[in-house]
Amino acid sequence: MTAAVRALVLGWLDLLRPRVFGVVALGVGLTLALFVALQVALFWALRAWGPETLSLPWIGAVPLGPALSWGSLALLPLMGLFLAIPVAAAFAGLFAERVADTVEATHGYPAGRPLDFTDGLLDSAVILGAVVAVGIGVMILTPLVGPLAPVVFYGANGWLLGREFFSLAAKRHLDGPRADALRRARTGSVTALGVGIALLLTVPVLNILVPVLAAAAFTHLFHALNRGGRTP
Repeated sequence: MTAAVRALVLGWLDLLRPRVFGVVALGVGLTLALFVALQVALFWALRAWGPETLSLPWIGAVPLGPALSWGSLALLPLMGLFLAIPVAAAFAGLFAERVADTVEATHGYPAGRPLDFTDGLLDSAVILGAVVAVGIGVMILTPLVGPLAPVVFYGANGWLLGREFFSLAAKRHLDGPRADALRRARTGSVTALGVGIALLLTVPVLNILVPVLAAAAFTHLFHALNRGGRTP
């Protein structure tokens, strides 16, 4: 079993632990609240600024405003699909600290240094910005790569998510240069786990669990690659 696969399996098992499950519940609640807030904003924007009627030849004016507003509710599942990766990025810094503490205490890994809450928010903002930038870049490249677009999408997001989530786990134990050196030395494992996380983030419903799963899995991966942990 490779380090990335093992870390992902252990991360899934950790989701069932009571302390981690509390974070899962918080993450699910925040994610759903964000999606609902976006849906409500879209609904009322269409009601306020959308066209009220549509004029058709031989038919005349057809009421359009209410249909657009209520029809927008069908977009909620699509929001969960397309916004899952940015949402995971945005919540990363909020979940990583608490989840890493629980994972390290449960599995007997050396405890890491607590990260400042403000730093977590800044990390989340940086990751979110990077994810959005990568998403735009992939959209621009899609017409050029054709059928390879999914490979580019998952590869780029996997590399980025792996890089950032691993850094969050590593900074609890190593300074910046050492954390970066370890990540570069084990780019294959870090990116492989990142691709796995990116794939799961595009699975509807399941994707709302993935930000917490990623924090747990990358904590396991860091300790495996840093030789700082032991087999549970």
